[in-house]
Parts: sequence; structure tokens; C-alpha cells
Amino acid sequence: MIFFHKSRNKLPRAGNEEERIVQLLTLHGVEAVIDVGANEGQYARRLRSAGYRDAIVSVEPGAAAHAALSGAADGDPNWSVARRMAVGEKAGLAQLHVSTRSDMSSLKEMSAVTREAFPKAAPAGEETVTVERLDAVFDELVGSDVERVFLKIDTQGSEVEVLRGAEGVLPRIVGMQLEMSLVPLYDGEPPYLALLTELDRLGFDPHLFLKGFFSRRLRRQLQFDGVFFRT
Repeated sequence: MIFFHKSRNKLPRAGNEEERIVQLLTLHGVEAVIDVGANEGQYARRLRSAGYRDAIVSVEPGAAAHAALSGAADGDPNWSVARRMAVGEKAGLAQLHVSTRSDMSSLKEMSAVTREAFPKAAPAGEETVTVERLDAVFDELVGSDVERVFLKIDTQGSEVEVLRGAEGVLPRIVGMQLEMSLVPLYDGEPPYLALLTELDRLGFDPHLFLKGFFSRRLRRQLQFDGVFFRT
């Protein structure tokens, strides 16, 4: 619950980034969060720790990560895990490049920058996964009566494809959180400016930027997260 200062109508102080996100979710009347690229449920657990109690739907294509994710959500009646799938622009089958760091598995190949920055993130094989457009499975995930959804996308370089596959349900998405790269970490990943331009075209304004990842090995920041809400 958000309480505003009567005279200033401002948000209270937040203890961390997740608490600030939960404040914004409440402020914008979000009914459900779809977590695309959920890995083992780290994002959902952080939202729960920050006080978010409404529906979370997690989507993850990797077999081992999906199993761990299902275990993490067990016992939370408002946290559901979708059938194992990736989300993209075109429905079909694709190869998931599995990494020894499961949170870096991707439908795209790692770039040379990533291999240099994360030397322990070695290839660990490939898995054939089902890819669905988000607008084709949206009702399956949240139901047909949910109209105010927050979409979190962390798909290791495939964020723009997720956006393109959500075109048919964009009016029901009131906010998004995306991971963006300052340098391409996966082959074919668009630069952050392209994502910012696309979000602006779709009618989403930036409300919060999160620090992301700084590489001591490369001596520069590689990623950050942006939180956007519909204008």
C-alpha cells in the first residue's frame, strides 16, 4: 500500500530498488506481473520480499531453470509458472544456447564481449524449445479479464522480439521493465538506444533506471534495467 504525503503528494522513501518498483506497480494499478525470462524465480522472489502480493506469472524456456522455478513458486498461490516456453516474434521451435550460468542462456549466441566479461559462462549444450508470441498466450498466462499487466523482460538479447510478439496485447500492458545493454552482449542484440526509441514509439515513458551490471574486468558498465509506464 502506498501512502502519499498530504501536502506534497510524493512517494515515501524506498529501502531498495525492488521496493521502488513495487511502489510504482501499486501507483499504476497493476493487477499482474508477467516475468519473461524468469530463470529460477529471482525477480519474483525480490518482488515478494519488497511487499508485492498480487499475481506473478513466470515464463522460462530452460529445462533445469524451469524445474527450479516451479519449486520456488510452490506454495505461493499467487505465483504461477507457465508451461516451458520462450517468447518471441514468431511462433515455432528454436535452439536455446544453454550456459553454465543458467541466467545467461539465450536464443542468441554470446558475443565476444560477453565471453571476455564472463569467462565462467561457458556453453553447456543446446535445447530445442517452443517459442510463442506473447499476444497468442496472454490469456493463457493471466486470463481474459486482467487489463493492467506489468511486463518484465529479461531474455538475454531477445527483448525486442518479445516486444514485437506482444503487439496484439499492448493496450493491456501498462508498464514494462527491460534489461538493456550498453554494448551488444549477444549476436544480433539491438543497442539500448534502439530499445528506448521503440518504447517511445509504443507510448511508454521511462520512470526508473536501475544500475544493472558493471564489469570490473572490462572496466565499464555493460547493462542496466529501465522501468517504463504508458504515457
